Amino acid sequence: MPKEFSRSSRVAEQVQRELAELIRLELKDPRVGLITVTGVDLTPDYAHAKVFYTTLAGPDARKGIEAGLRAASGYLRRELGRRIRIHTLPELHFVFDESVERGDRLSRLIDEAVASDRKHEG
Repeated sequence: MPKEFSRSSRVAEQVQRELAELIRLELKDPRVGLITVTGVDLTPDYAHAKVFYTTLAGPDARKGIEAGLRAASGYLRRELGRRIRIHTLPELHFVFDESVERGDRLSRLIDEAVASDRKHEG
């Protein structure tokens, strides 16, 4: 069992690396812009891959990015097939990763609270 888990996680990491490079260097869709691939979850049979991404672009740009990634998924899957040798090429499902945005928001709230405390102390 651990052997299969490590193979699966290695494949997911390789998919993540290759997709990040493909999106950064090969994708010409202006809607996509700069995104960061933050993780990949593969189903045990490798038929599906949830590709988590984040962007510094605002919420308004998110729909365009998602549409661009969806439109490019066939191309990205084909290119992935040329770079990775696995028996089943996963269908790509792009999911916006809110954890970075949430972390940034929490960090700002903490900074504001600390600044407010300092103001009330002095």
